[in-house]
Amino acid sequence: MLQAADLIIRLNAADDVVIARVELPAGTELIKEKVRVSTAVPAGHKVATRDIAQGAPVRRYNQIIGFATRPIRAGEHVHVHNLAMGDFQRDYAFCQDYVPTQFEQSPATFQGIVRADGRVATRNYIGVVSSVNCSAHVCRMIADHFKGEALADYPNVDGVVPIHHKTGCGMASTGEPVDLLRRVLAGYATHPNMFSTLMVGLGCEANQINDLLAAQNLKRTDQLQTMTIQETGGTRKTVQEGIARIKALLPEANKVKRETVPARHIVLGLQCGGSDGYSGISANPALGAAVDMLVRHGGSAILSETPEIYGAEHLLTRRAVDRTVGEKLVERIHWWEDYTSRLGGEMNNNPSPGNKAGGLTTILEKSLGAVAKGGTTGLMAVYEYAELVKARGFVFMDTPGYDPVSATGQVAGGANMICFTTGRGSAYGCKPAPSLKLATNTALFDRQEDDMDINCGVIVDGKASIEQVGQQFFEMILKTASGQPSKSEIFGYGEDEFAPWVLGPTM
Repeated sequence: MLQAADLIIRLNAADDVVIARVELPAGTELIKEKVRVSTAVPAGHKVATRDIAQGAPVRRYNQIIGFATRPIRAGEHVHVHNLAMGDFQRDYAFCQDYVPTQFEQSPATFQGIVRADGRVATRNYIGVVSSVNCSAHVCRMIADHFKGEALADYPNVDGVVPIHHKTGCGMASTGEPVDLLRRVLAGYATHPNMFSTLMVGLGCEANQINDLLAAQNLKRTDQLQTMTIQETGGTRKTVQEGIARIKALLPEANKVKRETVPARHIVLGLQCGGSDGYSGISANPALGAAVDMLVRHGGSAILSETPEIYGAEHLLTRRAVDRTVGEKLVERIHWWEDYTSRLGGEMNNNPSPGNKAGGLTTILEKSLGAVAKGGTTGLMAVYEYAELVKARGFVFMDTPGYDPVSATGQVAGGANMICFTTGRGSAYGCKPAPSLKLATNTALFDRQEDDMDINCGVIVDGKASIEQVGQQFFEMILKTASGQPSKSEIFGYGEDEFAPWVLGPTM
């Protein structure tokens, strides 16, 4: 049974609030804080530990998470009814906290698949990629032929995965929207986790396959084949031809072998969705600890979801390897401010209803917890959406906050694994990259154990440290990269979550 001292979590001595470990009934005495709770406070939510004047900043992690919209008394529940966003100056202090990484002398290893060009895969798929929504159904029909026992004779092939989407036409054939789409499709088509790819178009779409290949400096090979429905003679003939081409590829694809390779070949995409008040206390910092370990072993990790670092970007600019990197991140923040303003929105349209139910009040609060996923090492580069990640270490990619769109950009940029923290219970997969899910609290892990790969709630429960869980998760990353299936892979998630970022009008 929890003792009175265990009912709450104080994150910093300077904070104005503490976090409820469990639901706190009205009248609960918080002995260490010398405060009595005045109204019921749900688990994961905030309690004021001192009186806060109207308009005054409220701090968590010793960082501003919002401003009091009315006077708040010690012991009150602090949430959307008395806390809101407000403008304040951030000190970007470019590069002030940058420290060069001290690499491990004996790098960790995993069992990877070395491709002919030297890249290393964590999975071995064949992809069927649509250039336009009009060919999406044909791509799925081709891939569906290889379900069930169809690949029984090819145990080293993880599957034939359809990559289809809702765009590719109703847009200009030149310009930023189609350029971005082509970058995403090329990233998937040539991803190291794809042994080979068959790209299928309709034939008359704005996103012509020939133009896509030219724009991305790609050429047709046995590993990148193309066809269109119109040229091939319709649906039935295209499906038959697609199946025949993949059958011809399977024997060669099955010859791959896993071998011992350094952990520097792992590229993690970092995601969080369905966050709660514990996300920044347990799963996010535990993932950050694992990221620090991976970076020290030479690997890479991609933090993204630009709207969800808003208000915490100054913590990243301080870690930038140089001023140019830091300024590029700030420039992306300003782009999003302008983008949302032009569309009649605001940066604080997140947290989502589920986030708020879990105890997160403002985007500032969510962001401060979200950046913890990136650990503590230097910020080495900032990338555009779906841009190929070449830098080693911790990097940032500009993406929306919507998880499928964000992760799609990361995988297109080369992520060969996704690590996804959740406090509400997200269900997600991202073929061809395996996805691991970290639960922020034990109640969620117990309720959705079939979906969650690791329980970070033991940190909140006081049963393990952030460092201990980080080490455990780092070892899980190596095992998953070596072929151990994640929970989402067991369920077959990942074929329907491909979601490129759609820019501009649909005509």
